[in-house]
Amino acid sequence: MRRRDFIAESGLVAGAAVAALSRPGGPGWLRAKRSRLANVVLRGATVIDGTGRPRFAADVAVDGDRIAAVGRDLAAPGADQFDVRGLVLAPGFVDIHSHTDLGLLVNPNAESKIRQGVTTEIAGQDGSSIGPWTDRQFEGTRDRYRAQYGVELDFRDLGGFFRRLTRDAGSVNVASMVGAGTVRANVIGSDDRPATEAELGRMVALVREALGAGACGVSSGLEYIPGAFASLDELVALARPLHGTGLPYASHMRNEDDQLFAAIEEALNVGRMANVPVQISHLKAQGRRNWWKAEDALAMIEHARADGIDVTFDRYPYVAYSTGLNSLFPVWAREGGTDAFLGRLSDQATMAAIELEVRDKVAKLGSWDAVQITSTTADTVRWARGRKLGELAKERGVEPYELLLRVTREDRGRAGMVGFGMSEENTELILSHPLGMVCSDAGARATYGALSSGTPHPRAYGSFPRVLGHYSRDRGLFGLETAIRKFTSMPADKLRLSGRGRIVEGGFADLVAFDPDTVADNATFENPHQYPTGIPHVMVNGEWVILDGEHTGATPGRVLRPE
Repeated sequence: MRRRDFIAESGLVAGAAVAALSRPGGPGWLRAKRSRLANVVLRGATVIDGTGRPRFAADVAVDGDRIAAVGRDLAAPGADQFDVRGLVLAPGFVDIHSHTDLGLLVNPNAESKIRQGVTTEIAGQDGSSIGPWTDRQFEGTRDRYRAQYGVELDFRDLGGFFRRLTRDAGSVNVASMVGAGTVRANVIGSDDRPATEAELGRMVALVREALGAGACGVSSGLEYIPGAFASLDELVALARPLHGTGLPYASHMRNEDDQLFAAIEEALNVGRMANVPVQISHLKAQGRRNWWKAEDALAMIEHARADGIDVTFDRYPYVAYSTGLNSLFPVWAREGGTDAFLGRLSDQATMAAIELEVRDKVAKLGSWDAVQITSTTADTVRWARGRKLGELAKERGVEPYELLLRVTREDRGRAGMVGFGMSEENTELILSHPLGMVCSDAGARATYGALSSGTPHPRAYGSFPRVLGHYSRDRGLFGLETAIRKFTSMPADKLRLSGRGRIVEGGFADLVAFDPDTVADNATFENPHQYPTGIPHVMVNGEWVILDGEHTGATPGRVLRPE
């Protein structure tokens, strides 16, 4: 199938499917409730319902946590009336690749996400989830959150985390995958070796337990320790419990630059061999010498889809990625944990080989100025926060690699970084593809308090308004209907989040009202702690969380499990 025909056919099929799902005539409970008064009516909205179909003018009535009616001139005596003329009303945005999890216990307001219109966070990404933890892992995490944030942790797996969030809710809904890397760390640790038959059985049992608690998929992070040590057979075994559920195996692939094609093939093979859907995380062709691969990578995904694999992908709308600074170092150097890693940086037998691989990785990015340090834990290297390694090294009169070693050693491998590795042309190509969704790949931050530290990637504050403003309105990459579908019904359907992602009678009242003429991201790499503009109202489960641009303090978020 030619690529142009594939894209056209995909759009037609998707449009027909979502239109069918959005027809009136919901479940019996809705028909029984129609005689009740709606408690909120949003008047005069331009509705983009999340299905991809054209916008239309309508009122939307909300009764409790549900959308009671969608139509013209709705009669609702006694209901609170909100005039949203001139605004687009969309379903709450579903961030399919998020890192908002324990941060909700630090600041439940989820400021940087809810102000973007994100009402549902999908955590447990890149092979890392909230448990299952061993006693040692739990105690280390508990002690860190107690010391750093004054937060007490009383759980060690997803089931316990979900119970805590049910008791201490945040402003956003949360669903989570279970991390294959977390499961491996629980059973094997950080050693580079295959799992024994007994160990693999224990790992599969932990995955099944997490799915039973409500996990919405299995994620892998194959550039990180210990996920990098997993074989294809191990990944297939951990994905097999998903068979029959419709839930995906989501992968931060083993490589996103020189070995991109092999990494995509591995992800597709997990789906093929386990017979489960696949979600490729934050798809990219990283490094200037690999930019030519983006179109061929998309063609591989299209061909797999045509061959029967339910594969989709996501991407954040920026040309830079964000990760740990220690990702510049080879995987083999990081085996065995922090002490072993730092020891190899000073070992004559390994130093030269490590340096060679680091310099090659930086060369892929283009220069040392393509690496910006976002955060450090140690105050002794706080001078590096927000600075590009090349500029900082020149300023301090040292060689960039030596500066990297100093920061890594003093911060014990905990520093964060942004890497400017992708092209704008490829970013637009990937964002506009019909199989692509939009994500932030970030946790919730705030302009105040404990979550305001460092210079995080601006995607934590601006991903979704950037798509609506810069890419849809200003660049004309796609219409708002397409943009909104990419972060509403598409992810909700992929993860079986029933009742989310559409403005439809009977659906949950997660709603975003934004001004299509002014919506914009304001966060930059130099000054990321800035909220977006043009999103005055956000509702979660029928409660206003953002009203007239201000956070109400409401925390109506729920734990979402696939249905």
